[in-house]
Amino acid sequence: MRKALNIIKNIFVWLMVALAVCMMIFTVVSVNTFDRNDRDLFGYKAFIVLTDSMSKTDFDAGDLVLVKEVDPSTLKEGDIISYTSQNSQNYGETVSHKIRSLTTDANGEPGFITYGTTTDTDDETVVTYTYVLGKYQFHIPKVGKFFQFLKTTPGYIVCILIPFLALILIQGLNCIKLFRRYKREQEDELKEERAKIEAERAESQRMMAELMALKAQIDSKQAENGAAPEDASTDTAEAEKSEE
Repeated sequence: MRKALNIIKNIFVWLMVALAVCMMIFTVVSVNTFDRNDRDLFGYKAFIVLTDSMSKTDFDAGDLVLVKEVDPSTLKEGDIISYTSQNSQNYGETVSHKIRSLTTDANGEPGFITYGTTTDTDDETVVTYTYVLGKYQFHIPKVGKFFQFLKTTPGYIVCILIPFLALILIQGLNCIKLFRRYKREQEDELKEERAKIEAERAESQRMMAELMALKAQIDSKQAENGAAPEDASTDTAEAEKSEE
């Protein structure tokens, strides 16, 4: 059971690490790529859809559209393009609309009449070749909303800060656990060392007691052996006196 819990804990930790790393990579890539006209990713430019002007047929607000740079002269009616808007309402923003027809502007420059399929209303100005950013290839639903959320303070806290704090907390708990295990092992070693010293001391005391008992026994025998010769000399002296 404990082994299974450790495996689950390790899997959870690695998932947290993977999530945090993925969030960091996604954040770095998105900040340096999404909605940047001068940047591309694997040959594609990525833009976040800001309105539902194409939701009737193709993509919704919050989706991420990927476009590829093409020769504007190869574009035709029905193609969806991303371009830098020159309209008064959204000047300078990136817009992804469908080409209704090919035309020229007031200066005679070739361009396109574009429209959003939801309203079916033509855009205010002609999109000339200069402002075309690329031809629509495909879209990824809701990624743009997630990126916009990620750029907010709550998004940063939820997607980046909390995972890293969780990792720091988990690693801190692991360090505390390892320190406690180290201290416990040290205490066990000290207990074993003390028990060994006590055992050696008891053995020394036992051997000392045996030596003292042996010495006492030797002294006793020596005392007995020393008394016997003294008695014999006394008897001899008495015998000599009686002969005189």
